[in-house]
Amino acid sequence: MPRYKLLLEYNGSNYAGWQIQPNISSIQGKIQEAIKCFCQETTTVYGSGRTDAGVHALGQVAHFDLLVDKDPNELFRALNYYLRGSDISVLNATKVSDEFHARFSASGREYRYDIINRYPTSPLKQGLAWHVRFVLDIESMKEAASLLVGTHDFASFRSIECQSKSSIKTIDHITLERIDDIISIKIGARSFLHNQVRIIVGTLVEIGSGRRDPSDINRLLLEKDRKQAGPTAPPHGLYFLKASY
Repeated sequence: MPRYKLLLEYNGSNYAGWQIQPNISSIQGKIQEAIKCFCQETTTVYGSGRTDAGVHALGQVAHFDLLVDKDPNELFRALNYYLRGSDISVLNATKVSDEFHARFSASGREYRYDIINRYPTSPLKQGLAWHVRFVLDIESMKEAASLLVGTHDFASFRSIECQSKSSIKTIDHITLERIDDIISIKIGARSFLHNQVRIIVGTLVEIGSGRRDPSDINRLLLEKDRKQAGPTAPPHGLYFLKASY
């Protein structure tokens, strides 16, 4: 049974997230529909990360199996044809071994969160970045972010609906960069807790606004209480950048 790997880009604004759900449009469901249109086969598409409703991707990785062997280039063109107008694009399609798994074979994942930091809104970034009107001190945010790198108990930085058995995770890196009015925050780790990136971003924004001190991060890690951390940043500023294998 041949296995195929896809590299995907999508705008998640009009989707309920990656995971297929009854009577709701999802990224996984849309891709499975496209595969069925082309191959007349019903298959399950597995993603490297389950993005939430409204979250975008620049380098999501997925895999699926088919009963009939297909040329990867033909598959690439056909899926893009059937995905026209869906806000989902297949950037690459390759054949892989049966041992490859988009989720379990991944050694790391990286997300980016974009903030437009200026008083007026941006018509060009509508639905693609979090609009924060007040000036953010990026140096304070960098100082706070450095305290999150490494292995910690991130109980304060996960959704109360998170189903992970352990809240201990290792963040490999966090970088912040400001270019004109856009602040981009990149976070890399092997895996993440539910809403971990967005809660970290919400907390960093509070620090950048002066409502919290960078050293508060140490207290939040020790308290292990979601109620003590900052708000969950809106989904539309978050992008799944890439998965490493």
